[in-house]
Amino acid sequence: MLQSKPFRIGTRGSDLALAQARETRARLIAAHALSEDDIEIEVIRTTGDKVQDRPLSEIGGKGLFTLEIEEALVEGRIDIAVHSSKDMPTFLPQGLGLTAFLPREDVRDAFLSVKATSIMDLPQGAVVGSSSLRRQAMIKRLRPDIDVVMYRGNLPTRIRKLRDGEVDATLLAYAGMKRLGLTEEVAALLEVDEFLPAVGQGAICIESRIDDEATLAMLAPIHDRETEIRLTAERAFLSVLDGSCRTPIGGLATIEGDLLTLKGIVLKPDGSQSHEVCIEGPLDQAFALGLAAGEELKAKAGPGFLAE
Repeated sequence: MLQSKPFRIGTRGSDLALAQARETRARLIAAHALSEDDIEIEVIRTTGDKVQDRPLSEIGGKGLFTLEIEEALVEGRIDIAVHSSKDMPTFLPQGLGLTAFLPREDVRDAFLSVKATSIMDLPQGAVVGSSSLRRQAMIKRLRPDIDVVMYRGNLPTRIRKLRDGEVDATLLAYAGMKRLGLTEEVAALLEVDEFLPAVGQGAICIESRIDDEATLAMLAPIHDRETEIRLTAERAFLSVLDGSCRTPIGGLATIEGDLLTLKGIVLKPDGSQSHEVCIEGPLDQAFALGLAAGEELKAKAGPGFLAE
């Protein structure tokens, strides 16, 4: 079933990206009785990896973590790309699609600090590092007195900066902490009822050429249908509001039986205002439910809210 020898996985070179690529390779090996020599991991450095001194919202948004990898995919230099779903723009290059998802990990944000066990326990005027506009806004909503500063770098780098005292606390995706075996660094987990995660958080997605039948057949046994349904709703929701990193947006779809529930939030960057939505419906309407939730939230916020 191999399309080429070896089958090529494209990924960023961070510790987390490599862990996700290796998990994908391990699942493919198990599904098709292959060896590691049959599947090659190719590291591709992206613009988002090269530029570390500015917020992503200032230099182009989420696509900066995918552009060079997608170019390699279009040109046939790799067979699939493995991404963190929350890094993916809502609109993909022509001919490419998210054709498989691995089972979703814990979606919660993790609070890390050597000075406190929660955001509310931080001292007055504490400094929290985060490069996520969503996290920045939600922190400010809870604690307007906190100074939130831009905080780039991979997970080990951010943890090192925290230990070196550059900030008093930071927030990271718990899924990434688990995948890298760093859960002992976590002071507390933020429950989704209070701190809604990013769209796609905790989910590994696989991008491929949509007309590559051999690769689609390779991916089919490792694809998780529930994660696909949840991400279909979340990404449709995000597409209505803003497909980049310029607006603080959270969204999470959950499934119970045959019912899908989607919750979403949009905030002012300073956390001073927010609007929320919750919508339910059948699983086979995931895309339509996502669009409806996005439109409802857009109407609640009003025409000037997102523009600002």
